[in-house]
Amino acid sequence: MTLDLSPDELLSTTRAVRRRLDFDRPVPRDLIEECVDLATQAPTGRNRQRWHFLVVTEAAQRREVAEIFRRALALSEAAPLSRDDLARMHVRPGSMARVFDGVRHLADNIHRVPAFVIPAVEGRTDAASVQIQSGTWGSILPAVWSFMLAARARGLGTAWTTAQAPLERELSAILGVPYDEVMLAAFLPLAFTLGTEFKPAVRVPRDRVLHWQHW
Repeated sequence: MTLDLSPDELLSTTRAVRRRLDFDRPVPRDLIEECVDLATQAPTGRNRQRWHFLVVTEAAQRREVAEIFRRALALSEAAPLSRDDLARMHVRPGSMARVFDGVRHLADNIHRVPAFVIPAVEGRTDAASVQIQSGTWGSILPAVWSFMLAARARGLGTAWTTAQAPLERELSAILGVPYDEVMLAAFLPLAFTLGTEFKPAVRVPRDRVLHWQHW
């Protein structure tokens, strides 16, 4: 069963869910498979369809993966923030405090999340040109977003994280992924949400991001 959401509601209320994940309710395999089927309808460069979705639900393996998630999160690096970055991040007062509180909550409870979905793409872009990078990432990111939209429509919550990145090789080894040939693109916790009502986020005004004819 899917939620009664219009296309605009689905697009505007699919949020990063961290504090409202239901840790006690398993996610049925068939729902995950439905989301993957929809995800793989996304566009892909030259129709190569290099996408893969690794799903971890078994308890012992989830604990092992969760430990890597926590260690990787502590090692994560972020690009320096500009003055404009900071202004946009705080366009809604208190929003970043809530985000960081949610990240801490997720990290503390990551082992309780009933399913991990780890999208991957064939081909590595380490030191590749922008053209190669954009083609590769453009062939996995739309599919992942489609997965997240499909999950939201089914009452499931996700959050896009890249916490796997600092320990990608280690996580690949645990999951049996050929690291030299395949990149782990993201790490999505997946669970039913506590309540299904979500609001659109406060964003910067359109006139600050929309450009006609030139910058």
